[in-house]
Amino acid sequence: MRLYSIEMTLSEEDYIKAIYHLSQIDSKSVATNAIAEQMKTKPSSVTDMIKKLSKKSLVNYKKYQGVSLSEEGRMVALSIIRKHRLWEVFMVNKLNFSWDEVHVVAEQLEHIKSDTLIDRLDAHLGFPKVDPHGDPIPTKEGTFKKSVKKLISELPILSEGVCIGVNDSSAAFLKFLDKNKIALGDTFKILDREDFDGSVSISTRVGTIRISEQIASNLYLEIRDAE
Repeated sequence: MRLYSIEMTLSEEDYIKAIYHLSQIDSKSVATNAIAEQMKTKPSSVTDMIKKLSKKSLVNYKKYQGVSLSEEGRMVALSIIRKHRLWEVFMVNKLNFSWDEVHVVAEQLEHIKSDTLIDRLDAHLGFPKVDPHGDPIPTKEGTFKKSVKKLISELPILSEGVCIGVNDSSAAFLKFLDKNKIALGDTFKILDREDFDGSVSISTRVGTIRISEQIASNLYLEIRDAE
């Protein structure tokens, strides 16, 4: 089953994906200024692109009221995201890329049009549910399971859970995690929090470590009940 059949440029696909991600932050219509900031372009350029996408029935747009994806636009976005995250899994699991190296390459590979290739890639990987950063991978039908997750910085002492994702997927942050042997799937327990600077002491598979408030604000845990 093909998720979408509309002919689109790479730039149009990038805009659709950006609008989708912004809409996950705020379920209301997305402001053109927010899209411009995300795409690193001028608001006037965003308006021109939105008009093109509206003509293709991919977005709903009213002047001064922001932009939202139509159902078809949402399916396009999920298809692009599916490809991006499957390629990330492939590069990490099969080509031995580190998780801080894959995002830029996946940004290019996500525009491949062949549905057959992506379906076979999915099957070859064993139909993975999450990418190397812990983000869910949509199925070919555009569905995915949303996990209940919270940032370490938001959790009380003695909370325990599995590290399932990162808020910051920059190469610098991911290299920091590798250096400190912090990985997805690890179980953490929050031991204490320093009031002065917000740093947090956690137990990990390699022992007890202290992380800064910035790090704690970028690691998601799937929570278990504290004992």
